[in-house]
Amino acid sequence: MHLDATLIAQLIVFLLLAAFTAKYVWPPITKALDERAKKIADGLAAADRAKAELASANQEVTRELARSHEESAQRLHEAERRAMAMIEEARRKAEETAEAIVAQAHAEAQQQVVKAREALRDQVAALAVQGAEAILRREVNAQAHGELLQQLKAEL
Repeated sequence: MHLDATLIAQLIVFLLLAAFTAKYVWPPITKALDERAKKIADGLAAADRAKAELASANQEVTRELARSHEESAQRLHEAERRAMAMIEEARRKAEETAEAIVAQAHAEAQQQVVKAREALRDQVAALAVQGAEAILRREVNAQAHGELLQQLKAEL
C-alpha cells in the first residue's frame, strides 16, 4: 500500500500545488498577460490613430500644396497682367511722345518753308528791282528787253 499512499500523497501535494498556483501564481501571471495584451492593444490603437493622423496630415499637406500652387499661379498671372499693362502704358507714352516729336518737327518744317519762301520772295523782289533798273538804264529796245528777260529767267 505504500504505492497507494504515495499516489494519494502525490495527489494531495499536486492538488495543494494546483490550488496554491491557482490562487497565488496564476493571478499575477494572468494580470501581467492581461496588462501586456492591453498595452499591445493600446499600441495597436495608437498605431491606427497615428496612421489615420498621418493620412489626414498627408491630405492636409496635399490640399495646402494645391492651394499654394493655385495662389502662385494666380500671382504669376497677376504679375503677367501687370507687366502687360505696364508695357502697354509705356508703348502708349512712347507713341504720344513720338507723335509730339513728329508734330514739332512738322511745325518746324513749316516754319522753315515759310522762312524759305520769304527769303525767295525777297530775292525775287531784289532781282526784279535789279532787272527793272537794268531795263531803265538801257535804251528802250525790244531785243535788249528780251535778252534781259532771258537773263532774269536764267537767274531765277
